[in-house]
Amino acid sequence: MYGSRELGLKALVCLAALAIAAPAHAKAPRSSVDISASAGAPEFRDPKTGQIWTPNNVGLVRGPNTPADRAFDPLAQAASVDGVVVQRPKVTPLGAVPITAGPTVPLVNIENASLRAVPEQRWQVVLYLNNNSNRTIAPLLHCQFSNAGKPVEETRVLVPAVGGGVRVGLTVSGPKTSLFVDRATCKVESP
Repeated sequence: MYGSRELGLKALVCLAALAIAAPAHAKAPRSSVDISASAGAPEFRDPKTGQIWTPNNVGLVRGPNTPADRAFDPLAQAASVDGVVVQRPKVTPLGAVPITAGPTVPLVNIENASLRAVPEQRWQVVLYLNNNSNRTIAPLLHCQFSNAGKPVEETRVLVPAVGGGVRVGLTVSGPKTSLFVDRATCKVESP
């Protein structure tokens, strides 16, 4: 028969084991990134003044407010793409990542995302996904392209299967460049 001290010690050990095991069943966080348009924007050097104009500084110089100066105000844009665009991008395996998925590390995380415009084509987000688990998964991403906080296009990205511990690169296409975009937010919806 066990003494009260031995029973108390065993109960304490069981409680400690439960406290350690409980976080292992907790839900892992999901990855999300918020990207501004890259600094590699097109630029124009004024041959008379030497001033370099980019989409970030046009209209910031004080002077006459002529109709030509007001021809395009990206903040006043009200156009958007209706519905949710679904795409299945190709992925390029880039290497291995450590298998670290757990209560504080998501199964899949997004890294090094960048937003850019391909002139006369589309806006693009280039990003890298890490499968931090030891199993093959097919992530579902959601990206929103916006202008001054207003949505321009919503995209659902069905990523093909990514093996356990694999890092891949992919490109998410956004709206045509005739619509102005200054930010994109991408997040992992599943798993």
